[in-house]
Amino acid sequence: MSIELKDSDVIWRNARLATMNATIKGIDGKNHYGMLEQHDLIVRNEKILAVLPTESVPANHCQIIDVGQRLITPGLIDCHTHLVFGGNRASEWEQRLNGVSYEEISAKGGGINSTVTATRHSSARQLEMAAQKRLNALIAEGVTTIEVKSGYGLDLENEEKQLNVVLALAQKNPIEISPTLLSAHAVPPEYNHDPDSYIHLVCDSILPTLWQKQLFESVDVFCETVGFNLSQTKRLFDAAAHLNIPVKGHVEQLSNLGGSELVAEYQGLSVDHLEYLDEKGIQALSRSGTVAVLLPGAFYFLKETKRPPIALLREYGVPMAISTDFNPGTSPFASLRLIMNMACVQFGLTPEEAWQGVTIHAARALGRANSHGQLSAGYRADFIVWDAHNPVDILYEIGHNPLVYRIYRGKITHHDHVSQADDNDIGNH
Repeated sequence: MSIELKDSDVIWRNARLATMNATIKGIDGKNHYGMLEQHDLIVRNEKILAVLPTESVPANHCQIIDVGQRLITPGLIDCHTHLVFGGNRASEWEQRLNGVSYEEISAKGGGINSTVTATRHSSARQLEMAAQKRLNALIAEGVTTIEVKSGYGLDLENEEKQLNVVLALAQKNPIEISPTLLSAHAVPPEYNHDPDSYIHLVCDSILPTLWQKQLFESVDVFCETVGFNLSQTKRLFDAAAHLNIPVKGHVEQLSNLGGSELVAEYQGLSVDHLEYLDEKGIQALSRSGTVAVLLPGAFYFLKETKRPPIALLREYGVPMAISTDFNPGTSPFASLRLIMNMACVQFGLTPEEAWQGVTIHAARALGRANSHGQLSAGYRADFIVWDAHNPVDILYEIGHNPLVYRIYRGKITHHDHVSQADDNDIGNH
């Protein structure tokens, strides 16, 4: 392939590239992270121009960054989070560990209702400041794209407030944010005995009003025995379909209601949690191309014992993403690397599956399969240079951050943990 470079192009050289490109095979015919040696990653503006063998790249006056045989991967994608909320639930967690039941805590105004109350009573500025700290941790660890849901306001005013905070975070940070409307997260206190009327409010007022204001790009629902039933979920999906809004769902976490099949019927982007997913649901996902998003943080924090059906998901070729599910009640973990480790240890994913889960499959879960999640020509130039040799290193040793460079839309946004001696190896030539 011949290529004409511009002086403004940037060549990332002398790296081990874990491209995550499924078309790249090793000598044994297997993918192995789409790994390439002796190749250059060429960036033009915000996109990857090409990935080419080093010897084929013409010399010219553009910038060359030699990374000294370090590892480059796509930027991490956290495809399911509840990052914006008021207060925290640490005291409730302590109560549970001391033997107080969740029912007792809820009866005293705890549980999700306590987060709803705290979110409603928080100003947009207070919500933004708290969320920014969580986002900082994820950015510093290599996340370049993140999904953030509403769902703690549960009325028009406060759902809009949450989504405006998400918009502000997107405008102020070097990260792409996919906002999701999760007004059907729980029944708010004022509709406690009339969930159908609340769903009508969501469908007839909250959803169309905030869609018109362009504050979100997909619709989510908690379809569960303690959330919304199938008919209520269908009512929501019909309202979304009328406006051509993509859907997704929290489903099969605590029981099997058939939520995954319903999401698949609407060609949904993803189904998330899935501990109680059955073969019939998996077959529906396989037909629709819907992504299965696994959330091991919540599994761990709630001390669950029923794992998602990983073997069946593999058998039917359902793409598996993984995510932090960052939220105050069941997964307060602002570390996607930790979650990758949990996915392997608790759910039995291979390290390569974990990597696919935060790159190519996570991109697909956000409707970004053709632009994010791999190091390929035409894709967004979001990638990480790690002080590591193999991809498994990134999820093996938790507690220190091996990130060297974080590149977002072609620009270096983070440069950490490089000693003076290393700087002599990693330079601009």
